[in-house]
Amino acid sequence: MPNNQDKRSRNDNPNWPNEAERNGREATSNNQENEFYEELGRKGGEARNNFNEYEQEQNKENVQNNKKRNEDDFNSINS
Repeated sequence: MPNNQDKRSRNDNPNWPNEAERNGREATSNNQENEFYEELGRKGGEARNNFNEYEQEQNKENVQNNKKRNEDDFNSINS
């Protein structure tokens, strides 16, 4: 019967995910050059910019739809 003591103690440790995350960051840092992080930051910035543009477009559409709905409500009440 295999000994699962290591797995049990690791899973019972509330800090285990944080330790695993830290170890993963350290391993990535040791294995990657600065260009990796520069590209990662650039892609994140592009994604955020694209989302902001999408969100602005959605807001414009919502304002137009709300204005139309308000006009329709006003006209139905006053007719």
